Amino acid sequence: MRFGVCAKFDDLGGGAGLDYIEGTVEDLLCPLKDESAFAARLKAIRASAIPVEAACCFLPGSLKSTGPAVDEAALDRFVATAMDRAGRAGVKVVVYGSGGSRQVPEGWAQKDAVEQVVGHLNRWAPLAKRAGVTIVLEPLQSKECNFVNSVDQGAEIVRRVDQPSIRLLADTYHMVADGEGPDSIRRAGKLLAHVHCAEGKGRGPLGTVGEDHRPYFRALKDIGYDGRISIEAKWDDQRAQLPAALAELRRQCQTA
Repeated sequence: MRFGVCAKFDDLGGGAGLDYIEGTVEDLLCPLKDESAFAARLKAIRASAIPVEAACCFLPGSLKSTGPAVDEAALDRFVATAMDRAGRAGVKVVVYGSGGSRQVPEGWAQKDAVEQVVGHLNRWAPLAKRAGVTIVLEPLQSKECNFVNSVDQGAEIVRRVDQPSIRLLADTYHMVADGEGPDSIRRAGKLLAHVHCAEGKGRGPLGTVGEDHRPYFRALKDIGYDGRISIEAKWDDQRAQLPAALAELRRQCQTA
């Protein structure tokens, strides 16, 4: 497995032994800005001592992906720009969590939201494939979003899309917070292409309050997962805390 952190890559100094960095789509790819803004960012990404391989926070909350206010043309323009720039920047994974965009408005049926997101992902899959990017659907705990709250729910959508550039993410923070056990990881199997982690209580990095996430990491081993795991956490001082957090993540993965 490879270990990274969600962060601004220019905030980390030497990187404390990171294998990669996961930034945000807005910060890395500037999809709502012109090419000159991205060109400056691209130069910095290519000069980074730590590879920038993933990007989260895909869609802004103002760009709805469920409900009656969806503007497919605007969504597709945004995604086309983001995928093109991700490919040029060497970003391999883009995380579709985007709770503000995905939140299903009152009065809109969940089944209709599913059809919308399946349709979006089917349109975006060729763009991702062309750029060498995998879009991963991230289940979010029910306090953050009312749509796709479990790995099983996410897996159902990814199976319907059935395209290799569309895959699934498991986040141990959201799973613990919603009481979701590790067996859903086993059921998802090879659909999983990215992992986030943080403690369910307080969202600190592993080692903050001492949560044991090894059952989740054991499930990852059981399905043969050997991909990226990003710490997506709340920090008091990220640069100071990162070495211990990475060491604890590695320890739990190794002993799972």
